[in-house]
Amino acid sequence: MQSSRKPQAQPTLDLPPPFRLVTLREVGDAFAHAKSIAAEAGAGTLVHVGRFDLAEFAVVLEPEEPLRTARRAFYAGLVALRDALVTRAPPERAITFAWPDAIHVDGGLIGGARLAWPGDAEESAPPGWLVFGAMVRIVAMGGDEGGLRPLAAALEDEGFDDAGSGRLVEAFARHLMVALDAWRTREFATVMQEFLRHLEVEKGAMPAIHANGDLLVRWRGKAEPDRHALAAALAQASWLDPETGGPRR
Repeated sequence: MQSSRKPQAQPTLDLPPPFRLVTLREVGDAFAHAKSIAAEAGAGTLVHVGRFDLAEFAVVLEPEEPLRTARRAFYAGLVALRDALVTRAPPERAITFAWPDAIHVDGGLIGGARLAWPGDAEESAPPGWLVFGAMVRIVAMGGDEGGLRPLAAALEDEGFDDAGSGRLVEAFARHLMVALDAWRTREFATVMQEFLRHLEVEKGAMPAIHANGDLLVRWRGKAEPDRHALAAALAQASWLDPETGGPRR
């Protein structure tokens, strides 16, 4: 019996070079599959699951920086995903981040991202690979309908134009190239600023990103900022429902 996770041969997305597409069937797991092939497949491999209700994909990266700073690629991926969403969003929709990994549309959870690296990677050396994975709810299913899940959102319900999974992934790939190019040309601060500009924070908070990706939140009258470790926060996705395998409802 053929495995349900076996990649299909024919490409179905129009991706810019140097991306190489691997397509999985609907029951596949893009993030897990990308991690399993990252060392062999190499940078630019993009794994996509062909589903109508979710945009689910993961991309392999090979950073040249030590792991302790290379994790900032996570923010580049989030900014690229938001930029891809903006191109299809109604003008009045607010697309924001909830640190570290969730994405909201008008306050409703629409999905999020994950980051993985080799278990034996050292903080002081470039990792063999990173995998950035993301999932966005396209269509509300079951109990999400009729406003029964006010904390959840779906692109279709929010009026996004051409909200299909494939078009979103194609746009993400193009925007990711822009973000990574900013990193290579020492303009990565602009990517960080874009992330912080759309980060949900409490009133009066002054957020910043440390060189290792940690979130620093300063407050007036307080000498030292509150520090939130990125590596620890990425250990478990805040937006992912382990029972359904999709964004929380």
